[in-house]
Amino acid sequence: MKKILLVDDDNNLCNLLSSYLVAFKFSVNSVYNVPTALAIVKKDCPDLIISDVMMQGLNGYDFIKLLKLDRSLFYLPVIFLTAKGMTADRIKGYNLGCHAYLTKPFDPEELVAIINNIMLFHAQLNALSRYSNVSDYKIETNDLTLTSREKSVLDLVVKGYMNKEIAIHLSVSSRNVEKYITRLLKKTNTRNRVELINSFFNIF
Repeated sequence: MKKILLVDDDNNLCNLLSSYLVAFKFSVNSVYNVPTALAIVKKDCPDLIISDVMMQGLNGYDFIKLLKLDRSLFYLPVIFLTAKGMTADRIKGYNLGCHAYLTKPFDPEELVAIINNIMLFHAQLNALSRYSNVSDYKIETNDLTLTSREKSVLDLVVKGYMNKEIAIHLSVSSRNVEKYITRLLKKTNTRNRVELINSFFNIF
């Protein structure tokens, strides 16, 4: 059962959302401030965090900054769930490293869909981490043939590299990386990185 840490100073929201998520077979721990959340994360790290932004004392932005300072928690998924819905607020959240930013009021079904998507993506990355690179799989099939460069790009995509990082790693331009990813999406009939990884798992 996947563990979710819910951080929000609204007691009623915590109770309602916790009950809703438990119905989807998640284990939910609710706390009402960042210091308590940090203590829990260090003692029993969750699989995902849902946090408000506006809280007394340390806020959600402070929380994610502190998480990023710990290398073992750097990739811990964080979803912001907040009334701060201005574009500048969302951009700040994403720049700090949140995986999703939902504004209140929100659709709980959308939240569950986002959670499942993040969980799936990280599960796939963890599975792939057992292999040094994509060539450990049989990459060529009757339906799909990739060039050596496309294999290299795919290897880095599934490891979580962004386009600029891939460009630096392979000593190519960002524009060329975009072209390779576009080819991969077209060859696998997918629309984005998550679907690309799903297709990769389905093929192999």
